[in-house]
Amino acid sequence: MHARMKHPAAVLPGAMQALHALGRSIEGAGLPKALLDLVYLRASQINGCGVCLDMHARDLKKNGESDERIWTVAGWRDAPYYSDAERAALALTEAVTRLSDRPEAVNDEVWNGAADHFDETELAALLTAIATINVWNRLNAATRQVAGAWNG
Repeated sequence: MHARMKHPAAVLPGAMQALHALGRSIEGAGLPKALLDLVYLRASQINGCGVCLDMHARDLKKNGESDERIWTVAGWRDAPYYSDAERAALALTEAVTRLSDRPEAVNDEVWNGAADHFDETELAALLTAIATINVWNRLNAATRQVAGAWNG
């Protein structure tokens, strides 16, 4: 397998630095790393981004997450391994990633569920994290970046 081109964020001057700066601001908001990685993994499943699926599953495993939590994130509604806050974040992830799949992109039930668990700064970080992983997914998928190639 070969990518269609170098990673677009590496080609466009300043893009990689901007995306990494955005990532640092998300990490500084106080959300648990495991929660962010579950969000990244779920959005990447929806978008079919092999690079991000590989990366975030490995990050979860490296940081001590159980196989069950990694394997069942796509079925989080039916799996007993997630907290109520994680479920709210995953519901928000799905809604924001699939904006055009419903008449109201993010309905009040999903929004209020997230707002019950996260303060305004955390919600801002969560929404920015969801938007950012969607950017990475789209750049990787469009250019057919190869899963694992980033890992050396």
